[in-house]
Amino acid sequence: QVQLVESGGGLVQAGGSLRLSCVASGRTFSRYAMGWFRQAPGKEREFVAAISWSGPNVYYADSVKGRFTISRDNAKNTVYLQMNSLKPEDTAVYYCAAARRTTTSIYDNPYWGQGTQVTVSS
Repeated sequence: QVQLVESGGGLVQAGGSLRLSCVASGRTFSRYAMGWFRQAPGKEREFVAAISWSGPNVYYADSVKGRFTISRDNAKNTVYLQMNSLKPEDTAVYYCAAARRTTTSIYDNPYWGQGTQVTVSS
């Protein structure tokens, strides 16, 4: 059983920053790919960022490149999403995702956290 708990969401003005955290439990954390998705009201859930189990490979949606940074601390069983230069269009519920197997990615039916709300005001 895998449990993911996100935190760090909140209300921020455009141009501000937030750091999201996702703490994983229930299995060995370090060898699983992790990442973030987001979903705004009335829109489909979209990919934001991903990081491989070892940390050398990272991937970002074009909409957040240069502004968001994903990282992980395996000793703390935690993945982070540092969000800078936030825009109103970044407003969404952000979900942590974890690969179900060490050989798969977060795109293939991942485990999901409960989500944390990020609201960016203009």
